Amino acid sequence: MIVFFKDGKLTTIPRKTKDKTLLFEKISDQFEENTDYTEREINDILKNFYDDSAILRRFLIDNCYLVRYDYGSTYQKKSKEE
Repeated sequence: MIVFFKDGKLTTIPRKTKDKTLLFEKISDQFEENTDYTEREINDILKNFYDDSAILRRFLIDNCYLVRYDYGSTYQKKSKEE
């Protein structure tokens, strides 16, 4: 997965499912379970990895790493037990 990063920033989103899974598991580690986040807080964390935080946020939601509540006003990391 190192090949997708340069100077600590994600340069491209991998195409292979296996690589995406590893990438988004790493990114989701930045969030605490049972903690509410605003969209701005999510974006601020994601911008540390990639300038297009919206695409990362969408992928995290679509693949059940994050859960979005109340029409996007609150987000939480999905529990591994769910």
